[in-house]
Amino acid sequence: MNKINVFVMVMLSLVAQATLAAISVKDDEGAEVTLKQPAQRIISMAPHATELLFAAGGGSRIVGAVSYSDYPEAAKKIPNIGDNRDVDVERIIALKPDLIVVWRHGSSDKQVAQLRKLGIPLFYSEPAQLQDIPASVVKLGKLMGTEREANPVAADLQKTLKALTDKYAGRAPVTVFYQVWDKPLYTLSGEHIVSEAIRVCGGVNIFADMKVTAPTVSIEAVIARNPEAIIGTSEKNPSDGGVAIWKRYPAMLAVKRNNLFLVDGNLINRSGPRMIAGTAELCEKLDIARIHRK
Repeated sequence: MNKINVFVMVMLSLVAQATLAAISVKDDEGAEVTLKQPAQRIISMAPHATELLFAAGGGSRIVGAVSYSDYPEAAKKIPNIGDNRDVDVERIIALKPDLIVVWRHGSSDKQVAQLRKLGIPLFYSEPAQLQDIPASVVKLGKLMGTEREANPVAADLQKTLKALTDKYAGRAPVTVFYQVWDKPLYTLSGEHIVSEAIRVCGGVNIFADMKVTAPTVSIEAVIARNPEAIIGTSEKNPSDGGVAIWKRYPAMLAVKRNNLFLVDGNLINRSGPRMIAGTAELCEKLDIARIHRK
């Protein structure tokens, strides 16, 4: 074998090794994200993404995160790079990330475009369904090379979700108004992942037909649809509005049957691993509504 043939074989071998070493997954926009090696320095541009990265075994690799990245406790120590709409691009560059996890609907398009021009790989995170949460843990684990930690976590989440679906989805339907806030009063449409959590629990979102993902609605519109249960979050002080605003309408079915419920907003409002636990809490509330029929 002459020197040229040996050189060609060596080069082909190196190319093959590089190809095998490359890591590739599809993000939540369906775009291919490819890394030459496992990510070691990661920027998280959404609180739920921070939680996903920790669940996938990569918490120690997050070198910067946006405001409200406060779970788990260790996340509070991560350097802040701004909020999800206004980040410090220069600081991000200085942190030398090899992967940035971006929230599709929360991050500034202009700033994301700037980061993309730098050639830093971006993973768009926006779980649309509950099953996308464990899937995201698996994908991020693959990008970080932490599959041994990520895959069992994802399997447990998937198992819990299936158990909830099997237990509650087929139960007698409960019509639900999901109250995000009361000033202004707005809710979530059927396109939002919270609406799927309601469906898993055997509930029916009374505003699932709205075209806007987070529409503003009127008190009169809620009264007209007369939900059997109203769900708010514990982030709102009950003495300062929240679901308590409905007590002045005693003829409403939800009020008459004492079905004004609070769930932990930290669980249900973030599309991270804890949302599965938030769904379990929501299911328990809707089961109480079923008991109140008797």
